[in-house]
Amino acid sequence: MTSLPDPHLSMVRPVAPRTPQGCEACLRTGTPWLHLRLCLTCGNVGCCDSSPMRHARGHAATHGHPIVRSFEPGEDWRWCFAHEAMV
Repeated sequence: MTSLPDPHLSMVRPVAPRTPQGCEACLRTGTPWLHLRLCLTCGNVGCCDSSPMRHARGHAATHGHPIVRSFEPGEDWRWCFAHEAMV
């Protein structure tokens, strides 16, 4: 059985990270993060679900931008928050 591609992939755009130095929200508030995720719709850099504030997930929910990719060196995977799945 073949699975269909995630429909949210149509929201992926060429983006540049808005804050390549770290999580945009954590930088504003001084909160630490563990790993970073890049929104593939707008370029927001948010912290992962293992970070205290989980800003990437919050951004996805608030802005309706569910597809992120790892913003960690050497990683190139993508995740859909809406489907809780790799894409």
